[in-house]
Amino acid sequence: MTVYKPFFRWLESVGQAEWAEQLAKFTAERLADDFHGKMPLWQQALADLPAIQPTEIELKTQIAIGKATDLSAFDKASFIELIKAFHPWRKGPYQLFDIHIDTEWRSDWKWDRVLPHISSLQGRKVLDVGGGNGYHGWRMVGEGAQMVMGIDPTLVFSMQYQLMQHFIQSDKHFVLPIGIEHMPDKLHLFDTVFSMGVLYHRRSPLKHLMELRHCLRQGGELVLETLVIEGKEGMSLMPEERYAKMRNVWFIPSIPTMLLWLRKCGYKNVRCVDESITSLNEQRATEWMTFESLKDFLDPLDITKTIEGYPAPKRAVFIADAP
Repeated sequence: MTVYKPFFRWLESVGQAEWAEQLAKFTAERLADDFHGKMPLWQQALADLPAIQPTEIELKTQIAIGKATDLSAFDKASFIELIKAFHPWRKGPYQLFDIHIDTEWRSDWKWDRVLPHISSLQGRKVLDVGGGNGYHGWRMVGEGAQMVMGIDPTLVFSMQYQLMQHFIQSDKHFVLPIGIEHMPDKLHLFDTVFSMGVLYHRRSPLKHLMELRHCLRQGGELVLETLVIEGKEGMSLMPEERYAKMRNVWFIPSIPTMLLWLRKCGYKNVRCVDESITSLNEQRATEWMTFESLKDFLDPLDITKTIEGYPAPKRAVFIADAP
């Protein structure tokens, strides 16, 4: 829990002392909820990490921590085993000393699609909803964010964040094991809120959009990335059972429908700034994520369709302002 103390102090400094106290208690409870029985393994791996101060840290153009020589006094094979204890590595990539963590997702490609269209993050308070292990959060720090709060309820992602934080030692980025439903109602704290790859996992997309709006200050910027389908305004796909083998996909809107949803929730200056087909090079299995990945989710005879026969994943980025 000591890793989060600077964040709780920051919350107190921005008038959120009561929430900081509640969040500290809830975070401790979440980290103690060892549902899969892996927490002792993760905690031991963190404890066994070498106490190395990297000679250099790059967060703006990539996430690259230290040089190969920084690790020279520690057995490299043992170090790799420590990192692999946190399998699966889904978001990245990371360059940790001379070790390339080739994650399932090329999250840097998504960041390159998003970054040209958003307001400068310099000095901004940022919330990254469903941010996984914090890859994009580190890139936000690289763009000058004052504070980045990442939230994701998957425990292994918080532990992967703690591994990177062990070496980066940033007081500007924290990933907490909570969901959007655990944020205070009508918080109106953040200048920028990111929700990337989350909307289609929510039973009520409009409720999610309102939750995001309540986290934003007046005039703040929403950056939303989601699966979309081709179609007119009012159209969306609601899979009968699974979509690309995912059980928890509820609604995949067309771009005009997504724009309508944002307007109906009160957002201003709503626009779609990017759309792209997810390629087999952007999402794939690697030695750092050995489970099934995109190629296993597509029809082997027609990769324009999922294995269930739905349109293959296409993603779009939307920007909007809070009223």
